Order: sequence, then C-alpha cells, then structure tokens
Amino acid sequence: MKLVSYKTEDVEHLGIFVNGHIYNLNSCNKLIPDNMAEFLQGGEPLMERAKQINEDIISGTLTPKEEVFYQILAPVPHPTSCRDGYAFRQHVAAARRNRKVDMIAEFDQYPIFYFTNHNAIQGPGEIECMPDHFQKLDFELEVAVVIGKKGRNIKAAEADDYIAGYTIMNDMSARTLQMEEMLLNLGPAKGKDFSTVIGPWLVTPDELEKYKVAPKANHVGNAYNLKMTCRVNGIEVSAGNMADMDWTFAEIIERCAYGVDILPGDVIGSGTVGTGCFLELNGTGILNDPNYKVQWLQAGDDVEMEITGLGSLTNIITKVDTDFSLLALKKI
Repeated sequence: MKLVSYKTEDVEHLGIFVNGHIYNLNSCNKLIPDNMAEFLQGGEPLMERAKQINEDIISGTLTPKEEVFYQILAPVPHPTSCRDGYAFRQHVAAARRNRKVDMIAEFDQYPIFYFTNHNAIQGPGEIECMPDHFQKLDFELEVAVVIGKKGRNIKAAEADDYIAGYTIMNDMSARTLQMEEMLLNLGPAKGKDFSTVIGPWLVTPDELEKYKVAPKANHVGNAYNLKMTCRVNGIEVSAGNMADMDWTFAEIIERCAYGVDILPGDVIGSGTVGTGCFLELNGTGILNDPNYKVQWLQAGDDVEMEITGLGSLTNIITKVDTDFSLLALKKI
C-alpha cells in the first residue's frame, strides 16, 4: 500500500495511491483520520483498515471517488522528529579517501545518526534556497523509514516491526556552511536544516517483500534489493542500491531507541548511498583527473530521485530573492 499526504484548497488530507489515482481514506472509512499523524498514532488497527480499502479498490469491490485537483505533500508532513544515519560504507570510504584520510574503524562498530530539522521536511516541488546555500549546493540520495508505533530499548531483531513504511529521501546539503561549522566539531546544522525532502508516498513493508535479500554478514534486519538513481536535469548522476546498506534500519533503530522513546511519525534516513551526492562524485573525479569539472546544484535545476518500489521524487531548485548572507557576517 502507498500512503500519501496531499492538499486540496489548503487543507491537508490522507489518501492512498492506487493505479495512478489518489483516494481519500477518511471518505472510504470514517474511522480513519484524515491526516498522517493521527493515522500513525492509531497503530495496527488503522493500518489494517487502510490495507483493506486498498485491496477493495484494486479488486473493484470498492469504487470511491478519486481526487482530481491536489498537491502532493511529504508523506509525513509534520514528523515528530527526523534523524539521518550513515549506513553505506561505500559512501563513507569514498568520501574519506577523497579527503586523503584512512577509513574510520568505528564505522564498522556501531551505526550513527544525527538529528536534522523536522520542521523543514517537504515533499515534491520547489526547494527554496538562500544565497549561502548555493555555495556548493548538493543533494543526497537516500532511503528513509517512518516509525509506526512507540517503543524504547528495542532490540534489532524486533526493530523492523516498528517500521510503518519506506520512502525516498533527499537530504539537501549546503556544503560550504556544513564544512565551516563542522570545523568546530558540531553539526551538521545550518548546512542541512533548510530542506529535507521525502516522498512521494509511504510504501508499507509488505509491498517490498518480493525485493527482500539477506543483510550483510554479521548484521541483523531486513534488507532490500532496490535500485537507487538520481538524475539532474534528466542526466543520471548517481546509481546505487539499498541492498548495499551495511547497517540495517533495524540496527539503526536499535541505537535510536536506546534509553529514549521513538514515536509514530519519526523519520529516519539511511544516509547517502555510494555515489549519491556531488561532494563524493566531485572528490572522486578530481582524484582521478585534476582537470575534472566539478558540479553543484544551481537555481532552476530539476532533481529527480527514483528507487525501485518507492516511486520517483522530483524537486526544482529555486533561489530566494535576497542578498542576506551568513557567510558575509563572519568576523575576521
């Protein structure tokens, strides 16, 4: 089942995406709330009601009115929190090699994550960027999960049961801001807090069963063979696979939930897939060819991410009409 949040006449709704059409779940069953937050808080009973509606529409036993004029939002428009992991060894190793430093041994010891701005979550459409963001503006090709029930001190062996669904994530990054602040061993913060894109819908785990594969050796949790690509202005720049995650979402959730509650509506990203951002691609390119022409996102660029089973997520980069700059405020 593909759960979607959308807006009609400035009112947010919850629906399902079936055969190219969106259907409002509350219109099909008044016991289902008309927003994602309350739906996820309702847990398994509401999820089962929604799945039955989905099956009835597919079979033709239910023919509700489809939505026509709508704007697709992030599947979870107002997440309770947003964390991002660091699960792909290929990306970490390449980034460190490009900086001419050794691979860090701790990567293989425990999965890490950081908190980003859950109030800057958005879905398909325009991404508004300030002037400083265009100082090495970057995308990051990722998968994310959304938590479906409250838990604490969850072991990895049970953690997949807490996942309501999967979605595409684009962790937008302003690299100059990010690198400057991280010199002080804090962050990322301003380099990441302006936009994190998820969407276009939330795909329930049962839809991905046919793609399931074994996790990496000595790891625990579900893994999936899902091809991941990113195109900028129609040109493919990144390609990877979710199966290349070294740390599983189950293991990341185990760490997230240690001593704290995870909540319905929490978003957790995988971290960048190998080749999944310009920072890595530029570094590798320069390492192999000193004359390599680096690339960063520009105003007007069309960024499209596609992942097998999860759909396609498209955004247009736009520039805010201002000259306000944090970089210009630096004290010498």
